[in-house]
Amino acid sequence: MDHQGQFRRAALESGIPDDEVTAFTEYLRLSIRLSGGSGGAPAGQFGGLPRLPVGMDWPSAGAGPLPFVFSVACASLPRVDGFGLPADGSLLFFLDHERDHLAAAAGEHDYARVVYVPAGADTEVAEAPADYAPGEQYDVGATLVAQLPPWFETDEDEDEDDLSPFQQQLLIDLERDLPRLDELSALADALWPPGEGLAGAFIGGYVDDEVMTSIAEQTLAGREKAGEIVVPVAKWSSHVEKEKHQLTSEWVSLADFSVADELYSGSFVTRHDDLTARRLDKALSVTRFSE
Repeated sequence: MDHQGQFRRAALESGIPDDEVTAFTEYLRLSIRLSGGSGGAPAGQFGGLPRLPVGMDWPSAGAGPLPFVFSVACASLPRVDGFGLPADGSLLFFLDHERDHLAAAAGEHDYARVVYVPAGADTEVAEAPADYAPGEQYDVGATLVAQLPPWFETDEDEDEDDLSPFQQQLLIDLERDLPRLDELSALADALWPPGEGLAGAFIGGYVDDEVMTSIAEQTLAGREKAGEIVVPVAKWSSHVEKEKHQLTSEWVSLADFSVADELYSGSFVTRHDDLTARRLDKALSVTRFSE
């Protein structure tokens, strides 16, 4: 479905100038919200035991199995313009959040796995590994929600003087190009409401701001180490903001989810090109704790 066309028609009918609509749609992304109790055919499963291809071993790292978090049936998800999710088959997400969090400091991502099961593959409910306790199982439905870049949302209590020159310029450009931003944002939410209650996960959309910052910092550090650039310490934050802004168009959130009982949230992020080419082994995982 042409979601941008749908939004454009609605915005123009509301009397919003074409140039503002064009500028806004460059930032607008849609994310797939997974939540329980939405009715209809389930689009995915949280907890329980996954369906793996017959003969496939349970994903593991070292001597231990990776906990199964959730799976989605790609054909049951709404299609999103410009998001290279497989049209069919299933995606299964495994994550050992404690070991993943500890390993991240060393740049290791061995404790997270995304498994793609092609349509038509012979599958079976996997047998639980020894000493593995599956999480509570429940089905989830899928709906679309509108997303805008995190930097669109400024903290009212934050002094503009505390922002870097690059961030200040972004806000100046935003106010100049989108004087009717609030109206445009409200229209996007009306077409694709944020939903009520707790979402199990979000598929697609913008990468979490903290995660994007970490990717930008690692990218800059790698370029410095390779001798490509030299970043003065006093200008590090500003360079990170610029790098993050540039990388935002390359990266997409493959999955972002929270587990209330475990007090942690997890993210799988990937480059658009890697997702389209099914290079799921290149997806990065990031675990964050709420306490």
